[in-house]
Amino acid sequence: MMSRIIRSAMLVCGVGMLVGAPALNGLALAGHVRDAVEHARAAVSHGKEGHADVCTEHAEAALKNAQGARVKSPHLDEGIKHLMEAVKHGKAGHADACTEHADGAATHLVEVKEK
Repeated sequence: MMSRIIRSAMLVCGVGMLVGAPALNGLALAGHVRDAVEHARAAVSHGKEGHADVCTEHAEAALKNAQGARVKSPHLDEGIKHLMEAVKHGKAGHADACTEHADGAATHLVEVKEK
């Protein structure tokens, strides 16, 4: 009787892990992309105000989140390219170019489809 209960408990745990792990992974993925979009939009906002340094900080945070998403998507790849350019221009003090690339990144990142 006891071994039957243990087997049932193990089965329930095993099924829970098979179902739960991909769901939790998807939540983490959604978090990375969502955070990347938020930082990219914040970079645009600060860049429009001429704050190249803050635009750069948000672009760097967006880049870190986008790279952490680990999903295959051409929109994610393009978003990362734009964020790298945004960081480069922001560090050079070019708020307008940082803004333009951060905006391009946000546009692509919102199109990333979660699995």
